[in-house]
Amino acid sequence: MDYSKLIINLCPTGMVPTRESNPFVPIKIKEIVSDVKSCHELGVSMVHLHARGSDNEPTWKKEVYSEIISEIRSIDQDIIIVVSTSGRNWSDITKRSDCLMSIPKPDMASLTLGSLNFPTQSSINSPESIRSLAMRMSELSIVPELEIFDAGMINYASYLSRKNLLKPPYYFNLIFGSLGSASLNATNIAAMINSLPNGSTWAIGGIGRFQLAATSIGIALGGHVRIGLEDNPFFSWSTKEHATNIRLVERVARIAKELGREIATPTEARNIIGIE
Repeated sequence: MDYSKLIINLCPTGMVPTRESNPFVPIKIKEIVSDVKSCHELGVSMVHLHARGSDNEPTWKKEVYSEIISEIRSIDQDIIIVVSTSGRNWSDITKRSDCLMSIPKPDMASLTLGSLNFPTQSSINSPESIRSLAMRMSELSIVPELEIFDAGMINYASYLSRKNLLKPPYYFNLIFGSLGSASLNATNIAAMINSLPNGSTWAIGGIGRFQLAATSIGIALGGHVRIGLEDNPFFSWSTKEHATNIRLVERVARIAKELGREIATPTEARNIIGIE
């Protein structure tokens, strides 16, 4: 397996974006699946999903996730599917873990390893909730997608590993540029990468105006990337030109080609991360 190949992780929707902030954000199930299909054809091998209900608001319900997952599986059985256990809109563990019971089962699920503040909202992840979600994922053989916004969260990952609450394979999203968490600079990037457990697979993501720089750095350093409208509504921040998921992925693919990184297929991505 060529471990230098690039995994592109698409985050098409998120919990925050609205049609008012970006008219191209996919909200309905068919819109999400359509974007995933088009972006898969451009090289996306992994998708990080948030579901929306009939009112277009975020939902935790496994029934909605199940429909999205089923549709994506019909595109390519090997696409790595990640569901969100975010505590941003609800803290109840029963709700946060409901998506883990989706049918078909997801391959991975997000696990944010600490609480943090976003510009207008907090995301509370207590030690108890983190441990509970990690145990449920382990019981279901779902690999955590470890969301890291500060170096201390990596320390907590190492602690959970020593307690056998986290087990390999380790996949880390290192996310920079959100107000209230790690800024995008060389010191923070180096500190986080050097703190990761041995054998970890890591990707870099940037929030808002930092997305292009963050993904470019991730590609150049030999890591992987997180991209999509969940984190970035604009293709150009200077002109405030709205992005689409397709255009964002196309740009990443161009940068990867210029830097000599081949893009991993879903099967190759599974082998790189260690997902059966």
